[in-house]
Amino acid sequence: MALIVRRGAVPKVPHTEFYAKPGVLALEEIHGSYGFSGAYSRKMHVRRYPTEQVQAPAPGGSNLRCEPPKNVPLQPFHLRTSRLGGRGDFLRSRIPLVFGRTTVVSVARPDKSTPQGEFFRNGEFHELLFVQEGEGALCSEYGELAFKPLDYLVVPKGTTWQLKLDAKKGYFLIVESAYPIQFAPHHINPAGQATLMAPVVETEIGLPVLGEARDETGRYSVFVKHDGGRLTRLSLGHHPFDLAGWEGSLYPFSFASSAHHSIAREIHTAPPVRQTFQAGQAPFSGFSVCTFRAQVEGWHPLDIPAPYAHYNVDSDEVMFFSNTSYGARKGVIEPGSLTFHPGALPHSPQGDAAARSKAARGKVSDYLAVMLDTFFEPLQITKAGLSCADKDYPLSWHKAAAGAGLSPAA
Repeated sequence: MALIVRRGAVPKVPHTEFYAKPGVLALEEIHGSYGFSGAYSRKMHVRRYPTEQVQAPAPGGSNLRCEPPKNVPLQPFHLRTSRLGGRGDFLRSRIPLVFGRTTVVSVARPDKSTPQGEFFRNGEFHELLFVQEGEGALCSEYGELAFKPLDYLVVPKGTTWQLKLDAKKGYFLIVESAYPIQFAPHHINPAGQATLMAPVVETEIGLPVLGEARDETGRYSVFVKHDGGRLTRLSLGHHPFDLAGWEGSLYPFSFASSAHHSIAREIHTAPPVRQTFQAGQAPFSGFSVCTFRAQVEGWHPLDIPAPYAHYNVDSDEVMFFSNTSYGARKGVIEPGSLTFHPGALPHSPQGDAAARSKAARGKVSDYLAVMLDTFFEPLQITKAGLSCADKDYPLSWHKAAAGAGLSPAA
């Protein structure tokens, strides 16, 4: 983020002597990205470094490795993620569904908060969470970041955090990236502000609220994800939320999907107009994330609001449907459906969706979906993803067309 934030007490001059408590030298930590060249924050620990382990590292129990099934033919996928199990806390309920070399897409459906003395740290990927259901707070060394349904949460790689759930259950889409996740660079001007043409405004983010430093001793477990999904348990003798203050531009933040201000035009708008976030360097690496939300559909007298068939050969597409109002997939999807369309295949609306969409000309749509398009990165499905796949989906275009009288039945 270009928005530099300060919370709590930090020395005005970096790398200088500072005391949060009388006679106790505070210890500085830099949480950075892209070596020493990217966004960073400086953190002031009251009295201890975050490296002080009191017990040898140990395997973290279950792992989050992505296991592909064998010999699955090329096909489009429709995953009914709401039918997956995976209850427990956020870490133990997350299930990887689709993955590539630098990208992983998962869901988590926790029904309890992270245990009090446990913490999670993703040591290999930055994370973007979309809150389909539930409310609470993402608690990290940076403070408490409140969330509600339909919010995005951006969590930098290396953040140590817990999920506090203030509801009976939660439901999250999780997108992991080897590259930092940020607002699309072309939405931002050289001064770091969103341009006046952008659908996002950088000041509409939610920020963590830093409480009193947890200057406490005890036994605390940090489960670190690394090495392709392995978990290692680190044991600290002090609470990891021990900051007197922090300052910088690398920190968790929230962004309401309703704060993506849709851009409309007279004829159908292509997905890049809906882009909210980006990872990597478009169009060479990483991915874009688009928010498909309420907007005025094209008002040209002959406009077809439904998307055209498209064949983006350099992108694999993943789309998570928060509701069922997306016209191109009506009658096929359910809340929590996730479609995965490999770049090696074209995809299109189903049945008579194009003809039906004419009734939406100039009207405000009410759908909500999150789309991820990779840049030159093929994805593949996991065993868990295949387990909730709609086996009829590859033939659903033919069946829908036949049902609408658009093609002869087989």
